[in-house]
Amino acid sequence: MTKDDAKDDLDGLLGRFEAHIDVERGLAPATVRAYASDLARYAAWLRGRGTTRLGNVTRRDVEDYVAHLDAEGESARSRARRLAAVHELHRFAAADGAVDADVAASVKAPRAASTLPDVLTVDEVTRLLDAAGMHGSDDPVVLRDKALLEFMYATGARVSEAVGANLDDVDLDERVARLMGKGSKQRLVPVGSYACAAMRRYLDAGRGELERRSTAATPERRAIFLNKRGRRLSRQSAWEIIREAGRRAHIDRPLHPHTLRHSFATHLIQGGADVRSVQELLGHASVTTTQIYTHVSPETLIETYLTSHPRAR
Repeated sequence: MTKDDAKDDLDGLLGRFEAHIDVERGLAPATVRAYASDLARYAAWLRGRGTTRLGNVTRRDVEDYVAHLDAEGESARSRARRLAAVHELHRFAAADGAVDADVAASVKAPRAASTLPDVLTVDEVTRLLDAAGMHGSDDPVVLRDKALLEFMYATGARVSEAVGANLDDVDLDERVARLMGKGSKQRLVPVGSYACAAMRRYLDAGRGELERRSTAATPERRAIFLNKRGRRLSRQSAWEIIREAGRRAHIDRPLHPHTLRHSFATHLIQGGADVRSVQELLGHASVTTTQIYTHVSPETLIETYLTSHPRAR
């Protein structure tokens, strides 16, 4: 293998690209892992076609890969995400001089279907949060669950932002929280009175007990939300907490942590908040992402029509 051959070797190029997005661009660890996973799949597919050098890849190869993902049953959104990783790799390789041209640049992502996010009604959110509180139970785990879900609905936090929050990230007197979003970007968000009350109760009467249950040599001193063993709560545990609260609230559809984020944004828009403000609260890089929450329910449309159209009644 010549020096030029080695420069566009898939394995070496993937390693340099991962180091580039991790060290030079400083992307979040979860984002780096997602890129690595998507590109490992792309590289495996290329090797299956006998290609081990990126310089030998053509635009047709990239198009065939997207078609392969479609045949595998990947959704349009998943295909778009995987193609975005492929675009980044080819762009990096061209800038690095490993290949002569970015052959993937003109390959377009599939158009995703325009689907609305899953959203709870205000009444359903109330039932969910009441169910998490177990009728005012003072059990430390119940206090934690209630505080977690109130916090997520009050702030619109992603589940990773909520479980990653530390004690010094929240000021209950000022009713604000600092969230660490994608790409290690921080934002300040207000915390409503209901969430503050639930957080105070948990911090005063629940968190200390959970911390004392820890068997680790060094107790968890920073995290707000702890598991039953006194360690930082995981994303998977947060998922189980909202599912269990939904079951007790008799909400008969699947719930996940983003359900509260979707509901937060939708209820703000329906309450009169402007899209730009909601964008800032959610930590979206583009307002286009936020605009999905501007959908209007059929009930609202009918009510608006009946009260606004001069010949509706």
